[in-house]
Amino acid sequence: MDKDLILAIDNGTQSVRALLFDLQGNLVQRARIPIEPYFSTAPGLAEQHPEVFWQAVCDACQLLWSQEPSAPGAASWRQRLAGFTLTTQRGTVINLGRDGKPLRPAILWLDQRRTRGLPPLRGLWGLAFRLSGMARTVAYLQSQAEANWLRTYQPEIWKNTHKYLLLSGYLTYRLVGSYIDSIGCQVAYLPFDYKHQRWSSSFDWKWQAVPMPRSILSDLLPPTAVLGTITAEAAEATGIPAGLHLIAAASDKACEALGAGGLEPNIGCLSYGTTATINTTHKKYIEVIPLIPPYPAAAPGAYNLEVQIFRGFWMINWFIREFGFQEQLKAEEQQTEPEKLFDELVKNIPPGSQGLLLQPYWSPGLKTPGPEARGAVIGFGDVHTRAHLYRSILEGLGYALREGAERTMHRSGIRITELRVAGGGSQSDQAMQITADIFGLPTARPHVYEASGLGAAIDAAVGLGLHPDFASAVSAMTHKGQIFEPDHMTNHIYDELYQKVYLRMYQQLKPLYEELFSITGG
Repeated sequence: MDKDLILAIDNGTQSVRALLFDLQGNLVQRARIPIEPYFSTAPGLAEQHPEVFWQAVCDACQLLWSQEPSAPGAASWRQRLAGFTLTTQRGTVINLGRDGKPLRPAILWLDQRRTRGLPPLRGLWGLAFRLSGMARTVAYLQSQAEANWLRTYQPEIWKNTHKYLLLSGYLTYRLVGSYIDSIGCQVAYLPFDYKHQRWSSSFDWKWQAVPMPRSILSDLLPPTAVLGTITAEAAEATGIPAGLHLIAAASDKACEALGAGGLEPNIGCLSYGTTATINTTHKKYIEVIPLIPPYPAAAPGAYNLEVQIFRGFWMINWFIREFGFQEQLKAEEQQTEPEKLFDELVKNIPPGSQGLLLQPYWSPGLKTPGPEARGAVIGFGDVHTRAHLYRSILEGLGYALREGAERTMHRSGIRITELRVAGGGSQSDQAMQITADIFGLPTARPHVYEASGLGAAIDAAVGLGLHPDFASAVSAMTHKGQIFEPDHMTNHIYDELYQKVYLRMYQQLKPLYEELFSITGG
């Protein structure tokens, strides 16, 4: 019997998907379980009970098996499984006690809590950061680290924490019974050495910035390694065959870049999700922004040079919620998505939105832009409508990602020659065409929407020896979908706006942002 199928479990922000891929990258079947992204007990907090994620994994897998066709004499999907793999949202952390049960709700990557008043780094590290002008950056990282908040405000929970895991490590523990995780999933405020892709050495400054015992962290293996085999208990809960190998993959953004075909550094992979990002994959460690490391790629030993627009396509949801009531009603009547109706509106708005220009710094940054940054829209006139504002959001995100791409190309010396776009926003034809026109590059969707799941499946295929290497696996399992070619005249308009207006906005407005912060406190 051929073992020619791979199960990829993808735990995103909005849902958990159980995805079945063949070795040509075709999505055989998909099951999706929506989840409540988070609950909040105070402004800025975002938490969720870890059991919600685990139950959604179980339900998604069971729903997948229930959809199996019953052809007489044919092998079932589960009989054809060669292995399974897991990819999850990044930066969500969970405290477990000695009994392996959560001590509190998970703190999600969307969480905005900060720890104020932490002492600066001491000794030679503190002196080095002060002399280099990076002390403020380190202080920002310290304030962002969830572990510092827990140690400061919930000391009893921190004292009783036996394991401090990312969501990927928690789900791996539930599946195989071991405290182990993939190197490719380590994107968080933890003492992780991104250059050497291992826990930091004992003298590294990160242990002082985010103090914790090494024993509290999981063991790590690279993508494609066997993390373990599914336990009998987990097999009963999920329906995954007992004893099946769980193959290490990577975080959802890293897997998405791989699933979009972004194995080489000349391919820019844009993710149009809650956070909008541009990623390129490199074999060399390069910090696009000093002290902000490249993250582990889904290919072992490689790096994703990533620039983030934190609120990204969340802004589209915000716009639809605040200004799109008519389209929401129409979408319900027509049983379609509101974004498709806005695509029709945007078609009638010229490139450049008749002088309306948006900078999407809706959340404070770390260094570029600085923590004082805010979003801005300039150029309003009496000709402007909701459709103009909607298009200006799409254009503003494109400008911001182009700026990130140029910073990446400058630091790496490698030119981006083509783009791949995945995530929810990639389903908008207008967003795709605007992206192609702003960058002046051919821009393609992956052949399947579930690019992060496909990237995880590629890791599994290589790890199981079903494809000999990543080049072969990417060639066999990833394909371009629809390609959007840039329009020369439109690209010229966008280039003028980008060079002469967009790139100057932040520096012009920065003093005003600082005054706003001083007056209002945030």
